[in-house]
Amino acid sequence: MRVFYSDIYTIRLPEGHRFPMIKYQLLYEAVQAAGLVRDGDLQTAQAASDEEILRAHDRDYLERLTVGQLTAKEIRRIGLPWSPELVARARHSVGGTIAACRAALEDGLAVNLAGGTHHAFRDHGQGYCVLNDVVIAARAMEAEGRVRQVLVVDCDVHQGNGTAAMARGDASILTFSIHSESNFPLFKEQSDLDVALPDGTGDEDYLAALDAGLAHILSGAGGELAVYLAGADPFYEDRLGNLALTKDGLARRDRLVLERCRQAGLAAAVVMAGGYSPSVQDIVDIHLQTVRVAAELAPCWPVPGRSQS
Repeated sequence: MRVFYSDIYTIRLPEGHRFPMIKYQLLYEAVQAAGLVRDGDLQTAQAASDEEILRAHDRDYLERLTVGQLTAKEIRRIGLPWSPELVARARHSVGGTIAACRAALEDGLAVNLAGGTHHAFRDHGQGYCVLNDVVIAARAMEAEGRVRQVLVVDCDVHQGNGTAAMARGDASILTFSIHSESNFPLFKEQSDLDVALPDGTGDEDYLAALDAGLAHILSGAGGELAVYLAGADPFYEDRLGNLALTKDGLARRDRLVLERCRQAGLAAAVVMAGGYSPSVQDIVDIHLQTVRVAAELAPCWPVPGRSQS
């Protein structure tokens, strides 16, 4: 199983900023220490090209983002201070998801140790999301002739509003979001399937709702690839989440999503999405569990739509 990472995933933020940027470096180190990836399979993510990004985003937004001409309001909406390093980080995170999608279609399953920036819209960023890696990657796979349709399974605690809006009317991207009903964003977009859960939903109710949602969305899927956003923020101690899953429940969630995708004959690319626990180690533990579950399932993954590129 190939896993993609770049040192550029971690950049310096102002002191006290609540986005846990260090989690990416710590997760990379934890994956190495756990021996989950064979030599040569932990690979460096490359930056996404303008051509790849512009299949999903407006040229004006990308050009102003690149040269630092976003308005103060646009930067506040993103929630991260603009810098050349932020732009490079966003491009590499997108590149990691594109690479994970290609690898998944070749091997069955692959992981990007970042990504899941589902609040980015075509013409603006939002909620710590600069570029929408999932939509960019889905359109790259379609443009390269690798897929007919990509299924997005979004298990971040927040609705994937940017992804839903960007994929609306596009039959090549099927979107499923299971999230906290009361949480950000205040105004939700319409996914192909939304499952909105009440505050305090715990392991068993969450997993039952997820299983039902997967059965419904997979019954209408006709593609070759799923992109799974394995957010750590449904965790009961998360500062920005209103759900109440345990670490065990989140690991069961990971296994349920991936096993259902495998049973449906889909390759799967896994991205990390959000996580805002007061303890960064909790976030890393949850993401590491996701990689561990993927590594356990990868050896027996069927690849009916194997790419011959």
